[in-house]
Amino acid sequence: MTMNENQQVRAGGRRKAASLATRGAKQQSGGGPAGAGGETEAERTYSIGELADEFDITTRTIRFYESRGLITPRRAGTSRIYSRRDRGRLMLILRGKNLGFSLEDVAEYLKLYDIDPSQRAQTELLIGKVDAAIADLDAKRADLERSLRDLKELRAKCAEFLRSINAEAEASGKSR
Repeated sequence: MTMNENQQVRAGGRRKAASLATRGAKQQSGGGPAGAGGETEAERTYSIGELADEFDITTRTIRFYESRGLITPRRAGTSRIYSRRDRGRLMLILRGKNLGFSLEDVAEYLKLYDIDPSQRAQTELLIGKVDAAIADLDAKRADLERSLRDLKELRAKCAEFLRSINAEAEASGKSR
């Protein structure tokens, strides 16, 4: 992922006031949570602002994932309408990113989700990716432990050197 993509994805916390006003008007008119307008949980839809608030991300982040083809809301004029499926996919995207998977890895996983209703291929792919991530983190941990050991050894040598200089200075009467 490029620096610009990372900036778009990590730009959490800011929402447009218009989104909040639209959401408030929708809830007051009965288009809010499941059941408020007679819709069942299976029929529940979400606005971009609702999903952004729920997952503590920006609407721009959601549009970024949409531009990558990871979620595909339906349109009503200029508004995006997200289904339970879109919400679930967004949840998987964010979980994958949190675990360190690339967007390409997440896209591959989601593609299998659509193709294989038994989820066998998806689960096998996930096990492979998780095993690779664990191996990568184990290697990074070993590198960190080695670096910490080397730094501690270097610090101890520097401290010993300073002690020896100070001891020589005191012995010759030129203490600093």
